[in-house]
Amino acid sequence: MSAERNRTRTVRIGPITVGGGAPIAVQSMAATRTQDIDATLRQVDLLQQAGADLVRIAVDSRRDVEALAEIRDRTEATLSVDLQENYRLAAVVAPLVDKVRYNPGHLYHHERTKPVREKVAFLAETAERSDVALRVGVNCGSVDPVLTERFGGDDVGAMVESASQHAALLDDLGFTRYVVSLKDSDWRKVVDANRRFAAERPEVPLHLGVTEAGMPPEGVIKTRVAFEQLISQGIGDTVRVSLTLPFEEKGEEVRAGRAILADIASGRFRSVPAFLDGGLNIISCPSCSRVENEAFVDLARQVKEMSAFAREERVTIAVMGCRVNGPGETDDADIGLWCGPTGVNLKRGSEVVGHYGYDTILGRTRELLDDVITERRAGTTGRSVIS
Repeated sequence: MSAERNRTRTVRIGPITVGGGAPIAVQSMAATRTQDIDATLRQVDLLQQAGADLVRIAVDSRRDVEALAEIRDRTEATLSVDLQENYRLAAVVAPLVDKVRYNPGHLYHHERTKPVREKVAFLAETAERSDVALRVGVNCGSVDPVLTERFGGDDVGAMVESASQHAALLDDLGFTRYVVSLKDSDWRKVVDANRRFAAERPEVPLHLGVTEAGMPPEGVIKTRVAFEQLISQGIGDTVRVSLTLPFEEKGEEVRAGRAILADIASGRFRSVPAFLDGGLNIISCPSCSRVENEAFVDLARQVKEMSAFAREERVTIAVMGCRVNGPGETDDADIGLWCGPTGVNLKRGSEVVGHYGYDTILGRTRELLDDVITERRAGTTGRSVIS
C-alpha cells in the first residue's frame, strides 16, 4: 500500500524524527514502578530488544525523579516521561529525557487557581530550555470537566477541543515541537477523534493508540482496526499498542505494532471481527508504574476467563490498574473494576457497588455480571447492589 501520509511538520525526539514523512515510530511504556530501577531497566531493555523506538516512563514524585536519573545513566534508550499529577516536575525531569508527555485534563486539576495558559507556558519554556519535545496526551477518561459539560454526550468532540486548545496555546507561545494523541478504549472513538483533529490541524504529528485495549488477541485486533483505518488515510506518525501483559512479555506490544504497520504497508488488511460490533467487550489497561498491586494483571486474565460464557452478550467489563485512570475510565463500562493496593472497587456504570479483596472480587464480579445479563434479557435497566 502506498497511501500518501499527511504532510505533518517534523518533530525531533532525541535521535529520532516523528512526522514530516519519517517512518512511523513504534513506542511503548515500562509497566514498572519507576523507583524499582532494576525492574524498569529490564523492561526498557525488553522493549528495545523488541524494536521500540521510544520508551515511556511515568514520574509522579521526587523519588521517581531520582530513580529516573539513575535509569538515564544506565541506558541509551530514547526516553519519554509521563508526568502524572505534578506538571512542575517537568523542570527536573526534562534534562533527563527526550520527550515529556502531559495530560491536559490532569493539568486542569493541578493548581486550579492558576490559568492553564500559564501552566502550558511553564511546560513549553522548560521543554525549550532542555531541548526536548512535548506530547499533548488527551485521554477519554480525564478530559477536563468544563469541556465534558460543554459537549455533553459528544465525548469525542470534547477530546478534539481539548487537543485543539492546547495545540493553539503552544503555537501562540512559539513552541511547535510537539505531537498530539487522542486516545479512547473504543477504537471507533479513536478513529473519529483522530480524523476530526487531523482535518482541523493536518500539520500536527499524531501519536495513535487505543488506550486500555485489553489482552491479546482482542486488544491487538481492536488496535489493528483503528490503525488500519487511520494510517491508510495518511493519519498517524507514531504508534503504541497498549496491552495487558505479564512483565517478561511486554515486548509483545512493540512486536504487535510493527506487525500491524508491516501489514498495512503491504496492503494486508483484516476484516472487523463480529465481537467488535456486539458481544462481550473486555477493556483492561496495559499497566504502568501507577499500578498499585501487581495482582491486577492476573485479575484481568481471570475476569476474561470467568466471563467467557457471556461472549455473545452485549456487555462491557473494564479492569483498571490504578486510582489515576481507574475511576473515570470505568464509568462507561457496564461493570468496572479499578484496583487499589489491597482491594478492588467494583462498579456498575458510574455507581460504586463495593470494595472487595483480591480473593473475593472475582466471585462478586460474576454475580454482578449475571445480574446485568438477566436485566438485559428482561429488558430492564435497574441497578443491583451486592452487599
